[in-house]
Amino acid sequence: MGTEVSSSRFFKQDFKTYEKRLNEETALLGEWFANNNFANEHPKGGFELEAWLVDENCVPSPVNDAFLERGKDILVVPELAKFNVEINGSPLFLEGDALAVMEAELQETWRRCSTIAASLDSSMLMIGTLPTVRDRDLNLANMSKMERFRALNEQVLRLRKGEPIGLDIQGFQHLRTAHYDVMLEAAATSFQIHLQIGRDQAVRMYNAAQIISAPMVAAAANSPFLFGRNLWDESRIPLFEQAIAVGGFNSPECGAQQRVNFGVEYVRDSLYECYLKNQTCFPILLPACMDEDVEKLAHLRLHNGTIWRWNRPLIGVDENGENHLRIEHRVVPAGPTISDSFANAALFFGLVYELGTLPVAPESLLPFDEARRNFYNAARSGLRSKVTWLNGKRCAILDLLLEELLPLAHNGLHKLGIDPAQAAHYLGIMEERLRSGQNGAAWQRAYMEKHQCDMKALTAAYLERQESGKVVHQWTL
Repeated sequence: MGTEVSSSRFFKQDFKTYEKRLNEETALLGEWFANNNFANEHPKGGFELEAWLVDENCVPSPVNDAFLERGKDILVVPELAKFNVEINGSPLFLEGDALAVMEAELQETWRRCSTIAASLDSSMLMIGTLPTVRDRDLNLANMSKMERFRALNEQVLRLRKGEPIGLDIQGFQHLRTAHYDVMLEAAATSFQIHLQIGRDQAVRMYNAAQIISAPMVAAAANSPFLFGRNLWDESRIPLFEQAIAVGGFNSPECGAQQRVNFGVEYVRDSLYECYLKNQTCFPILLPACMDEDVEKLAHLRLHNGTIWRWNRPLIGVDENGENHLRIEHRVVPAGPTISDSFANAALFFGLVYELGTLPVAPESLLPFDEARRNFYNAARSGLRSKVTWLNGKRCAILDLLLEELLPLAHNGLHKLGIDPAQAAHYLGIMEERLRSGQNGAAWQRAYMEKHQCDMKALTAAYLERQESGKVVHQWTL
């Protein structure tokens, strides 16, 4: 979805032409998978961080036009709303000091972004759902000035036949509301973790990413409040699923899938299965025809960008021109700090690599329906949740993380070749967070309970602690 389009107006012929090109590119991709036409290097890691711009009252500050003009940094790009930006990281081989180098890059970019934000009487903030965001902030006047966002809004409403988008989230409290554009999506911001792998590893690694989505979202949860309601630990999950509530083709082959989804089954033979489902199960949303060679897969990649799997397969091209496969892990919210984010990344990289290389494939031990059920339970209840694990038994997710998954993550990072001291550092942050029980969601709720404050005071206290640089388990109430 980073691709800009030339216009938000489309005609029937645009859809026909786009479908033809999508079919050609999907067929070509099938040949690539059959011939293993992908880079097969050591795994690489990368990230994207979505962040908020807030003003002195800790409410959204819609100034990303001026912010981006002053920054002119290719690593920082607009998001859907004028009060959001996205920071991209440079991909690195997952070995040696890669995690520390990625963190240092993000720390420096964040420092520069914070300086620019301050010049606009604003602050940078990383959090899953902003407690102070109001429904009235999420309007088309606050949409970033890019045609692809305008086109997305028009096409989603077209497929919904003009019906408003409804939110219905039952957590500690109940939120029900209706909205008339896709700007609800802008209320959810994430730290997306990228893992580049070879074709031969892709099936096992992708399925592992699905299985560990539950413990990942529980450990990282940072989105308890939305529109003044106390909802899920990671309210970003139902918010995003309902904000782009457009279904696919409801056929026996596809099932009743939404465009934001966890999926319906494990991958069996190759990630090509996901792209076939894209082609056959989801109507074209943005038929922006491009003058690109078929080998660029421009239409296939744009179509894939309008289907928001929580673990999304990606096709890319390396600097040397080789095609590569990536997994985009989308379940982790932004924040609470950059160091916390890389503790999350270390847990993800280590667990995916370890589970993806075990002699017995974990997906053969845990039915997909259980993996999906685990994910939504963990998003709802965070570190208080219970899940079904590979032995078929129900267990507390906190115990599972501490007793089984952290050691597995250490093994995975060791196999990757991450420096042992760095692995111990980042997974040590994770372990202390788990032992304290204080992730971002837990801190926000505890602060609210202690001070009985409004959302502005909560957000101001959150921002103060974020700027201190201390990781979340060290935050005071």
